Amino acid sequence: MARKNNAATTLLRRLRTAVRLLPLLVFAVLCYLQFRTLSRFSPTTTTPTPPCDTATAMDDLIDRLRTSVTFLPLRDTRKRGGDWFISALNDSSDPDGEELQSLGLFSPVARCATQTAAINDLRRRLSSLTTFHPLKDPSVPTAGDWFISALNDTNTTTSPESGEARHLVIPSPASSGRVLCVHAPPGIDATYALAWRDALPRGAALRRGLAFVSESPYDYNNLWHGLTTLVPFASWHAGSGCRAVPATWALFQRGGARMGMGGWLTSLAEATMGNEMAVETFRREPFATGPVCFEKAVVFRRQMDGLSRERLRAAFDFMRCKARARCGVDADVPARAGNGSSPAALRVTLLFRRGARAFKDEPAVARVFEKECARVAGCVITTAHTDNLTFCDQVRLMSATDVLVTPHGAQVTNLLFMDRNSSIMEFYPLGWRQRAGGGQFVYRWMASRAGMQHEGSWWDPHGEPCPDSPDILSCYKSRQIGHDLAYFAKWAAKVFAAANERKMLAAAVAPTVERPRGTAACDCT
Repeated sequence: MARKNNAATTLLRRLRTAVRLLPLLVFAVLCYLQFRTLSRFSPTTTTPTPPCDTATAMDDLIDRLRTSVTFLPLRDTRKRGGDWFISALNDSSDPDGEELQSLGLFSPVARCATQTAAINDLRRRLSSLTTFHPLKDPSVPTAGDWFISALNDTNTTTSPESGEARHLVIPSPASSGRVLCVHAPPGIDATYALAWRDALPRGAALRRGLAFVSESPYDYNNLWHGLTTLVPFASWHAGSGCRAVPATWALFQRGGARMGMGGWLTSLAEATMGNEMAVETFRREPFATGPVCFEKAVVFRRQMDGLSRERLRAAFDFMRCKARARCGVDADVPARAGNGSSPAALRVTLLFRRGARAFKDEPAVARVFEKECARVAGCVITTAHTDNLTFCDQVRLMSATDVLVTPHGAQVTNLLFMDRNSSIMEFYPLGWRQRAGGGQFVYRWMASRAGMQHEGSWWDPHGEPCPDSPDILSCYKSRQIGHDLAYFAKWAAKVFAAANERKMLAAAVAPTVERPRGTAACDCT
């Protein structure tokens, strides 16, 4: 009987203990269910940070997932009827046969034991959310705005007082820390996207280092147009203290990828930056293409727009200095003429063309300038054609030129290598003055910005009529140029006298000035 009473007492005691522990057990079960079922992505629900080392990384990935959501026009104006509605998707499930895990009740994000898998899942989601847009946005008509239209120019808001041309720096706060990715397969309109470096689009290749990205309405073979593309990069490079050196160049013309620049421009770019120019081809193999992402990119899409006059002149000086150093032009200023004459001697260069816009009678033109040069004490004259000169030949020739006499054409771009206060005399065929517009004055503009003297132009008033052509420029643009010996002589005498006076005055004021020796002496500011 006593044993039964003891057993009953023990059972009763255990029941009472169980009743007391029941609320704690229920609370533990509720906490467990909450941990298993509540999604940490709900904007109205907060969950304690799990005690895992990767929690911060997951929070960062989740925030990036939220900012990656891109709203597109429901009606895509580039598509035809039936295709324009939700045009980003085909009439099927995921084309690769993969299904992203739902971020619902049983997401790996919610299980601390599988944090690595959860992070990989989030990164895969980030990669799949990368949206490629047309590199040339058809909805933006303004030139310069439609290239990478999702972003505004960086320096217009961060440092407008810098005087640099308008440009983008990616990644940046404006890109939410994302890098620039471009897909440019041959024959197809190029597209771009902004993606995080640790969640790049599928099949993307990452280009390490700095990329210079250029968009231009003009081709990259013409010296003048190519120079307007290079100048803002040179100014930005110098402004970095010459520390920002491009590992890659990405060149676009009206949104289409280009595979390189002309030889003269490539040599100038390499001299300016101090390394070999590597142009992105957007091909990983001879016949394989895919997105290319740039670790850091500086994008100039408006050429020199916004570049101050002071920064432009400094860029010209910097490029001249770099080119001279590359080509070994580091003699005392002013450089001696080839005949060993005095450093203060006036040096005249007749830079002739062959074919289009060449002089009809080069010997006659040469004689009149030689005669006027002979009237100036110590004056020497050099005659050359650009088609048989290397890049460094042209740099050396222009570095030893005080007065340049030449027809209008790309070769006039070589005035970049002349000293400040040098002079340019320019000649045109019939028709340019009447129909060429403001474009014919680009070298007058360049000379002024580079600190040189454009001494005017001569337009040939004579020429054969254009047969069956209402557009006089299309007929006369590439014709050859005549001469007016009396006018040329008078013009040359005036220009030579003024140039010689300036040079003698400069030599008297600073007779011991030397050119910078080596690229280290070029002003990196």
